[in-house]
Amino acid sequence: MPAPALPIVLAPEVADALAAGRPVVALESTIVAHGLPRPSNLEVARQAEAAVRAEGAVPATIAVMDGRLRVGLDAGGLVRLATAGGLAKLSRADLGACLAAGGSGATTVAATMIAAAAAGIAVFATGGIGGVHRGAETSFDISADLEELARTPVCVVASGAKAILDLPKTLERLETLGVPVIAVGQDGFPAFWSRESGLPAPLRLDDPVAIAAAFRMRRALGIAGGQLVANPVPAAAALPRREVEAAVDVALAAAAAGGIAGKAVTPFLLDEVRRVTGGRSLAANVALVLDNARLAARIAAAMART
Repeated sequence: MPAPALPIVLAPEVADALAAGRPVVALESTIVAHGLPRPSNLEVARQAEAAVRAEGAVPATIAVMDGRLRVGLDAGGLVRLATAGGLAKLSRADLGACLAAGGSGATTVAATMIAAAAAGIAVFATGGIGGVHRGAETSFDISADLEELARTPVCVVASGAKAILDLPKTLERLETLGVPVIAVGQDGFPAFWSRESGLPAPLRLDDPVAIAAAFRMRRALGIAGGQLVANPVPAAAALPRREVEAAVDVALAAAAAGGIAGKAVTPFLLDEVRRVTGGRSLAANVALVLDNARLAARIAAAMART
């Protein structure tokens, strides 16, 4: 039986930019549909696209809409993404099934990487990647994002892994998978809302041109996968590491007491940390998302020039 045609739809602006070799930056949709509260989620989605444009690149927010993998959303698509209820949270395991069934959903880091690579987009900006969850030695809860970084050739710009995770184990898993982890502007691995995790970053590159060159060289060597660019949250919006750790402990206890599991864990924990910090974690989240979009656009521009 022949494989079905991939139901991928590129926005005209994205298609034109790719055809002309101009820089394009992929943006995920789960952060809009599931990661940020309404109505700020729509405003942040618009601001992220504007941040990419301000650096001379074209934004391509990715989502599944009515059985189509849409790479680049128009204004109405962004509104639907931010306001519609019941959108699935799609990763590698369920992306194909949702498309085949004609469904709609927001793409996680892993699913966005798959879509970006299929469209020919090499750079992707997000907030923080998933990773090894705390207690994974008994739950085996490890995000598909890590395996995707090891197999799909996309340069992912994020503020490290989400601080609700087991960061030492996440870094160990990335090392085992052969994923380059590149800190920007500092030697330490950032911890999402905090600039420091207390862990050294395996690599450091401060120049978008050097980051682009490292990505191209990895591809020239024939090594599968992408790279993680760990860009710390801007200092003005960062939360102290100890405050974040205390808030995460409270959130984890609440999740355990409520029997929260599976895909519901991350949005629940993010919401709890937001509550415990009086909304300061949300402000940090917004700041890092926009800063990552700007850096990703600079990296994409460097790739387009060579």
